[in-house]
Amino acid sequence: MSDIKWYVLRVVSGQEKKVKTYLEKEVSIQKLEDYIAQVLTPSEKVYQIRKMKDGKSKKVAVEKNLLPGYVMLNANLKNGEVLHTILSVPGVLGFLDYNKNIPNTLPKPMRESDVSRILGKVEETDEHEVKHDVSFHIGETVKVMNGPFNGFSGIVEEIFDEKKKLKVMVKIFGRNAPVELNYIEVSKED
Repeated sequence: MSDIKWYVLRVVSGQEKKVKTYLEKEVSIQKLEDYIAQVLTPSEKVYQIRKMKDGKSKKVAVEKNLLPGYVMLNANLKNGEVLHTILSVPGVLGFLDYNKNIPNTLPKPMRESDVSRILGKVEETDEHEVKHDVSFHIGETVKVMNGPFNGFSGIVEEIFDEKKKLKVMVKIFGRNAPVELNYIEVSKED
């Protein structure tokens, strides 16, 4: 079990999930669970603002790949059949830092510090659920997307990054009123 280490697999960009699914299927079919413990495509959820066909903007949670073009693999590669199986998966370009033309060599495993950093980032994202891919600035005009002030526009007065909230000055019935809103409730105005 101590021979199981983390490796980085280079794959065709945009096919990370397909490669992961195919590898997991091959592990199951060929009964390689003792050699390949886990296949991982580190990703995080971020909010993006999308323009809809009706011209309105909508915030959408999108999964963003942390390592485009790469798949992490927790495996024991000392069995030649395992290495051959992995390298024959469609979409796999090879291992990072590995030359298959040099006989009797194996790919270099990842450093523990790198594994901890990447896995820690994935767990942190799961903990906080969604990261926001939008930054706001004081004095910027924003539009309220939902809640009681839906449709109103206002100017950002204060930003509370740690709480993911904004203090927005909204004009209601001809008067300015300060309103505290979550990042998710507003979008930048064009």
